[in-house]
Amino acid sequence: MSALARDLAPLVLAGVLGPAGAGKLFGRGTARQAPRTALARLLRDGGRAALVLRVLGAAELLLAAALLAPPTTPLPGAAAALLGAGFLGYLGYARTAAPGSSCGCTARQEAPLTWRAFARAAAVLAGGAAAALARQPWWTAAARHPATAACLVLAAAVALTALSADPERRWRMPLRRLRLRIAGHPLAATATATATAMAPAVAPATTPATTQAAMPPDAAGARTAVPVAATVELLERSRAWQSVSRVVRSALMDHWDDGGWRILQFAGVYGGGTAARPVLVLFAVDAAASLDTVREPAVRVSVIDADSGAPVMATA
Repeated sequence: MSALARDLAPLVLAGVLGPAGAGKLFGRGTARQAPRTALARLLRDGGRAALVLRVLGAAELLLAAALLAPPTTPLPGAAAALLGAGFLGYLGYARTAAPGSSCGCTARQEAPLTWRAFARAAAVLAGGAAAALARQPWWTAAARHPATAACLVLAAAVALTALSADPERRWRMPLRRLRLRIAGHPLAATATATATAMAPAVAPATTPATTQAAMPPDAAGARTAVPVAATVELLERSRAWQSVSRVVRSALMDHWDDGGWRILQFAGVYGGGTAARPVLVLFAVDAAASLDTVREPAVRVSVIDADSGAPVMATA
């Protein structure tokens, strides 16, 4: 089993480095995300960070191609192991110097780095070491033990997918939405407590124009559709946004409408230093409100732990 896993390591590792490299090299979001990464702080320039990310993406693609070739030399595996070690060092720096920044590991996720980033880097390091020790082409090993090889590759794919940042959108958010519909929305449970703790900042947001914030906006009658971009613009001009903007560390990650409210999700960091932890910042805005209809929208705010889903109290 261990010998088979070793011989299949180049295939699995190529499946990790290939998509990540393509995302960095060809992704439209690389230039946008680069200034928000710890790499930009290290290089003191967002443009340089974007260039380094694209060069790194090209290197990852070349390594993926070399790993898929016959194992005539251990160099591709050794290079991948060194790359994984470099990732771990960089993540250690990012965690210490810029805990609220994105790592830029996949060029598709702007959320602050978590333990998953370290686990992915460690997997690259371990996979590179195993690939360097491969004794036969991965397709030969798979042909000799097709069932076992398929199970090993599938298990590795599931584990790496669980460690990647992308499942946040693909399956974790749908599960959270289902939980919210079944157990109730945390905004409703924490609205009173959040408003009390943030009274100096949030109280002004509940102006006479928005005295119906505690009741579903759709109870007011017929509504017209408002573009999400307009809702975001309205939110970012509100006092509620200003009161917790220090926690937010990303652009809009996800949104959905529920019962007359438009829920806007952002990633953020709560706390500082070693106590910093990733959170989700949820804003519930009147889905029918826009700059043309109100000056200060009805807004509810909730800060939720990104891993456990437990509410986190934000203070002004």
